[in-house]
Amino acid sequence: MTEQNRATEPSTGGKTSTADPAKRGRAASLRRDPKGWLIAVLGVGAPLAFFIAAAGSGLGLWGWQAGLAAMPWILLTALITLVLAIIFIALNRRKGRKTRWPLMGLGLLGTLGFFAFMVPYGVAIVTLPAIHDITTDLADPPQFTALSLRDDNWDNIPGADDDSMRGMNPRQRWATVHQDAYPDIRSVRIDQPVAVVIEKAKRLAEDRGWKIVSVDKAAGKLEATATISLFRFKDDVVIRARSAENGAASIIDMRSVSRVGVHDLGANAKRVRRFLSDLSGTTTTASQ
Repeated sequence: MTEQNRATEPSTGGKTSTADPAKRGRAASLRRDPKGWLIAVLGVGAPLAFFIAAAGSGLGLWGWQAGLAAMPWILLTALITLVLAIIFIALNRRKGRKTRWPLMGLGLLGTLGFFAFMVPYGVAIVTLPAIHDITTDLADPPQFTALSLRDDNWDNIPGADDDSMRGMNPRQRWATVHQDAYPDIRSVRIDQPVAVVIEKAKRLAEDRGWKIVSVDKAAGKLEATATISLFRFKDDVVIRARSAENGAASIIDMRSVSRVGVHDLGANAKRVRRFLSDLSGTTTTASQ
C-alpha cells in the first residue's frame, strides 16, 4: 500500500467514531423513558393478549368461554393505555417538553390498530339482535338430519320483556326479531334443476373450506359445518332445494346456526347472503 493511500484512509486511532455516541445516546434516551415503555408494553400487549386468548381457544388449550371472558379485560387495558398516552402527551406539551415518540408511538399504533380491528364487532353487538340461528324461511326452516340442532337453540331469545312481543313463545320471538333485523334474507329461485343446484352448492361449500357432512341430490339437501375466526367457532349449515316449474327451476332455502354462544355478531347472516349470491349468480328472490 502506498504512503498516499495510507494517508487518505480514515484513521480511528483506537477511538470510537462520532456515530457511536449518537447511537448510545438514543439507547440511553429509550432506557430513560419509563412512560414510553409503559405505553409500548400495554399498547402491544393488549392485541397480543387478544390473539393469544382467541388462538388458545381455537387450539383447545382452554374453553371458548375462558377466551371470551378475557376480552373485557383486554379492551379495558387498551382503553387505559390510550387514556394514559393522551395524558402523558398533554402533560409534556403543558410543561414544554418534547414527547419521546419511538416507544409512545409504538404503543399508540398498537392500541389504535386494535380498536380499529374491534370496531366492527362492537357495532354488530350494538346494532344486531342477540340471535344465532339465521334462515331464509322463517315459517319452515330447513331441518338438520345428519347434524343436530343445538339443545339450547331457543333459549335466551331476546324480547321476553318487550311489550310488543308479550305472549309469544321463544320461537315466535326469534322469527319476529329475525325478520326485523334481516328482512333481505329470503328464499331464492334458480333456473336450474335441484340436482344441479345441490352439486354446485357442494362445490361452493368445498371452496369455502366447509366440512361436508351430508349430500343428497335426489332429496335436494346438503349439510356442512363452517369453522370461523381464531376461536375456531363452528357453525352448522343446511341447504334445501325444492323443485319448481316442473323441475326446470329450484327454490333454495338455507339455514346457518352457531353451535355455541348467544350473539353471532351477524356472521350467519353474512354467510347466507354471500353463499346464495355466489350460488345463484345474480340472486333472484322467490315469491313468498
